[in-house]
Amino acid sequence: MAKGDGLTFWRRWVRHPQTTFFRRAVFQVHLWSGIGLGLYVFMISVTGSILVYRNEINFAAARAPILSKGSGPLLSDDEIIAAAVRSHPGEGVARIHRARDVDEAVGVWLRRGDDMTARLFDPRTGADLGPLTPLGIWLVDRLADLHDDLFAGQIGRRVNGAGAIAVCLMALTGLVIWWPGIDKWRRSLTLRRGVGWKRFIWDLHGMLGFWSFAFVLVFGLSGIYLCAPDHVQAFADWLEPLTDENAGRRFVDDALYWLAYLHFGRINGIGIPCHGPGVCDQTTKAVWALFGLAPAVTFVTGAIMWWNRVLRRWWNERATP
Repeated sequence: MAKGDGLTFWRRWVRHPQTTFFRRAVFQVHLWSGIGLGLYVFMISVTGSILVYRNEINFAAARAPILSKGSGPLLSDDEIIAAAVRSHPGEGVARIHRARDVDEAVGVWLRRGDDMTARLFDPRTGADLGPLTPLGIWLVDRLADLHDDLFAGQIGRRVNGAGAIAVCLMALTGLVIWWPGIDKWRRSLTLRRGVGWKRFIWDLHGMLGFWSFAFVLVFGLSGIYLCAPDHVQAFADWLEPLTDENAGRRFVDDALYWLAYLHFGRINGIGIPCHGPGVCDQTTKAVWALFGLAPAVTFVTGAIMWWNRVLRRWWNERATP
């Protein structure tokens, strides 16, 4: 591109970006990546916001210790194992755990092949009292497994790494599309009154994308690091090789630490700006949860716009004789 052409492009981009081929190309990348990955991004967004409150949910779901109501003598470990095998034929006992209170239910881990389950048994009667983990905590653990690994272990973790790259791409392309020109950018920061609902959806999509851009980019970059820490660390070592002089004082190490730390929003009183559990800690979590939902909301508004501009028009054309 010649210098004059570059200057012309820059002027058009600053004042009328919609007329540039670059903006139209970026729009197509943003559109089709959103269509292809929208449901995935929605799921990651919602589950991530819920997991910000994982500790609080686990605390609320925890139950009081279950005590034996029997009056007979305490059963030995062998008798507990025999009772567990009778209750669950075909399963072997991997281990048992007794609490300090002898009347508290005994935890028994049962194995069938590669599957492991944990149950509670009455220490005096040997009766099966139900799962060791309360339902609420089990559901949160499954939600975390979905968010972290898509129920697929290391394969799911690698897929999530690719998804995190796509989230960063959508955030960056969305910022390019958001730019309305030097004369209109201020009004693109808020919602306008007196516009039709279609324009309202467009403005809401762009406004949310702009104000949540930094958070979404941090979520995406930290997701890449958490899914592929060895590769990211190798890249960091290439950027700033470790020497005797910078050992323990490298910028890349601090950046990776905060990148991973900021992914979760669970400050727990030890981060900045909070200095202890309380209002500051809960406010931080609320901010993380709200901005964590931004990708889900932008997916919904983007899907509505796609329906109005593309699918609805196509449907009407097919329905018209």
